[in-house]
Amino acid sequence: MNPISVSDVSKYITQIFDSEELLHGIKVYGEVSGFGIVRGNAYFNIKDENSLLPCVLFGAEKYRNVKDGDLVIVEGGVKYYSKGGKINFYAISITPYGTGYLYQQFLLLKDKLQKEGLFDVGHKKELPKNIKSIGVITSQTGAVIHDIINVATRRNPMLNIYLFPAKVQGDNADNTIIEGIDYFENFDVDVIIVARGGGSIEDLMPFNSEQLARRVYACSKPIISAVGHETDFTIIDFVSDLRAPTPSAAAELVTNDLSFSIDSIKDNLTRLDYAINNLYNQSEMNIVNIITGFQLFENKLDILKQKIKGDIKNLLVLADKPYINAYNFVDKKLSILEKLSPIQILKQGYVIATHENKVVSSIDNIVIGQKLEINFVDGKVNTTVNNVTKKN
Repeated sequence: MNPISVSDVSKYITQIFDSEELLHGIKVYGEVSGFGIVRGNAYFNIKDENSLLPCVLFGAEKYRNVKDGDLVIVEGGVKYYSKGGKINFYAISITPYGTGYLYQQFLLLKDKLQKEGLFDVGHKKELPKNIKSIGVITSQTGAVIHDIINVATRRNPMLNIYLFPAKVQGDNADNTIIEGIDYFENFDVDVIIVARGGGSIEDLMPFNSEQLARRVYACSKPIISAVGHETDFTIIDFVSDLRAPTPSAAAELVTNDLSFSIDSIKDNLTRLDYAINNLYNQSEMNIVNIITGFQLFENKLDILKQKIKGDIKNLLVLADKPYINAYNFVDKKLSILEKLSPIQILKQGYVIATHENKVVSSIDNIVIGQKLEINFVDGKVNTTVNNVTKKN
């Protein structure tokens, strides 16, 4: 047989469809999915549990209320579009035909599980206060995992994130998600996130699986569902311990924002540095006032020291080892500062003599009969000079 052209084959297929009366002027019922209007024309699918039929409807402005999940009757005929090599159902009208099959199944399962108590608040587990590691069940190629990593590491770079690559759409997807839950339940993570982006009702069907819902309910670790957009709801949303409106929101829910603790430490260190500099800038003042100032400073220093140590201690609870060096550094500097304090010198038994609020720094400044004030660490004594002896 001699070869024929593509056009000849397409023409022959077109003639078959055009001549088949059973394919024209018929009504087909099914569930709407992927409905959209472009330049006044509607492009969508109608389907049942086994098959899908692409449809086109020209001049579809009056059908803008049609939405995914509607069960409809579509009137028209099947044609072969030779330029695109596609078979489409060219519709001339759309009329309602009750509630969509998939949505109907969703409501039935939701009602069943709710009556069994799988959605009860009393069964939901609280998230740990100090989350150090999370397990994420989602596609390894989609944007979801990148969004979660970006948000979580920006808020807490110490957080460990583990991915279980799962199917999030299509046949057997619910089983791979269950495998992910099985894996993380026996892995060292504090919480599990099940996530995917938005999609049509059929795209999200794996998350409406009864088998998956029961596995989520039985999991010993907290599970956060982050499926679809904020307006999307699936069965897993109701049975999980916490629902996040988006995957990025889930990342925020499981991370403590360390920037607040770090900023608090920086602020207190700045205040400490200012206090030290301010104290040394007063070195030309009267020593008695300096002693009083040091006493007040020591009190403030102790308070500030405890505040800084407390801030770092809280941060250590969140971040562990990376901030131990900062803690030791601050503690060492504070110890050096304490040793430089005149109060520490007075505690060793030394005293400071003053006359009329001025420091007496040399015996040459003392005369017989002069009244002196002797300053101890814990008080002062007034005395009169009866004798002066100068070292050779």
